[in-house]
Amino acid sequence: MRRTAIIAFGLLATCTCVVAKKEPALPAATTKPKVVSLVRVNVTGQSYDYFRPWQKRAPFSKRALGAVLPQGRVLVTADLVANQNYVELERAESGEKIAANVQVIDYEANLALLEPVDKKFLDGITPLEVGLDTVVGDRLAAWQLEQTGALVVTEGLVTSVQMMHYPIEIGQFLAYRMSISMQYRDNSYTVPLVKNNKLAGLLLRYDSRSQVLDVIPGPIIMHFLKEAGSEQYRGFPSIGFSFFPTRDPQLRSFAGQTGKPAGVYVTSVDPNTSTVKAGLQVGDIVTAIGNNEIDQNGNYVDPLYGKIEFTNLLTAHAYPGDSVTVHVQRNGKPMQLNLTLEHRSTKDYVVPPYNLDQPPSYYVLGGMIFQELSRQYLKEWGANWVKDAPQRFVYLDRFQSELFPEGNHKIVIVSQVLPTNATVGYEELMYLTVTKVNGKEIKSLADLAAAVKQPIDGFIKIETEEDPKQIELDAAEVEAEAPKLQQNYGISSLQRLD
Repeated sequence: MRRTAIIAFGLLATCTCVVAKKEPALPAATTKPKVVSLVRVNVTGQSYDYFRPWQKRAPFSKRALGAVLPQGRVLVTADLVANQNYVELERAESGEKIAANVQVIDYEANLALLEPVDKKFLDGITPLEVGLDTVVGDRLAAWQLEQTGALVVTEGLVTSVQMMHYPIEIGQFLAYRMSISMQYRDNSYTVPLVKNNKLAGLLLRYDSRSQVLDVIPGPIIMHFLKEAGSEQYRGFPSIGFSFFPTRDPQLRSFAGQTGKPAGVYVTSVDPNTSTVKAGLQVGDIVTAIGNNEIDQNGNYVDPLYGKIEFTNLLTAHAYPGDSVTVHVQRNGKPMQLNLTLEHRSTKDYVVPPYNLDQPPSYYVLGGMIFQELSRQYLKEWGANWVKDAPQRFVYLDRFQSELFPEGNHKIVIVSQVLPTNATVGYEELMYLTVTKVNGKEIKSLADLAAAVKQPIDGFIKIETEEDPKQIELDAAEVEAEAPKLQQNYGISSLQRLD
């Protein structure tokens, strides 16, 4: 179970869901000239260039809305403030502005909490409480602002409550899906959804063609806020394993399941996680979490939503450090495992799923650019990176748990070669997986940086998984060419290892 831009357009995740009966046409947006619990949020920043990892891309600016919460805080999406250099809040009715700090950010849940440098800036704005009771069939109001500061309200219908991938694509989170005819506004990057004057959620993504909007719901927001109030933010728990439904009787027979058909089949277990420590194994069938039984589709019966995927129990309902009982069948025998939930850090992945607000590491040797493979690098190929990026690298990312069960290293690649005197004949090489340098096994850029300092017979010998299998660079020529290489390509430093 591993998947905006002013209103983020794109493909929406598909999951089993309960759809409400067809309703009458939705009302058009209406304008109400009154002050609401919103502020504008203006962001400037620069993202990092993974093709030229020593430099940043051109500056960007974003303009959005923030939902004012109690205790002088403002809630926005993490997408809005990713790679930010400066954030300011702006009062809609007066245009008054003030700098703000990002207090907590969670890219996996796509939420961020801002605070103005002077909390008195928000005086007079009624904060929003978070609502937790939205269900299928409810109508939510999308709040936007005109340039004049007047409120624009557009109502929509909640058609399903389900688990789906958020933009970072780690696991799945609870989400509402709505049918709504959204209007474009220059502050539509973050849009609050409101029910009975309570914050029901924030816009996750919107498809204007189908008029379908996905919402980060109140329970996920409340989980985020509660954890943000702790001494150290720990994020959301990771379930730690991948699974498959057990609808197929042959799969159940293969797994040796006895009794009534139920549960999900464990296809992989994430290395170096509490799930491994708890003893969960590939081939186990997870039949219940605590007192919540799991059916063949992987659903349990939620008291508010009805049938929904069991991962909701481990994300929206639990926190890192909580202990849960996992009921499994192993070769037909029932077992109970005690699992202490943890958040899995990006550093614990062989191929990290994201790296935002931090510069990428790299090492340039005689014109050869070495990097550690990450999904952030793969996303340089755009929204369709799964098809357009080098397919071997996509494969390594997708199946890293199965391919690297020990999970204690990184994949070092040659991303490209800059033409220099030291790399004559190698200019066309790119997208290679490095295995050894000077006979030393390479499991990180730090390993590579140490190994290149020990040439063999005056040559740096680089072994790769793909052809040409071995590359040899004259160590003396590499050293002599370094100053000219930096000057010609505007490289401030030939390495960044942290």
